[in-house]
Amino acid sequence: MSFIKEFFKFLIIRKKYWLIPILIFLLIFGGFLVVTQGTAVAPFIYTIF
Repeated sequence: MSFIKEFFKFLIIRKKYWLIPILIFLLIFGGFLVVTQGTAVAPFIYTIF
């Protein structure tokens, strides 16, 4: 947990606010993959990329 706190301090101090929406999207997308266990979503991921 200290890594996450330190990373957010870095973002705030360096004024890298544009990274926050990217991180939120990646966390939601990763959580979605974990919840669905990847197999049911795989055909849709290939169409996105």
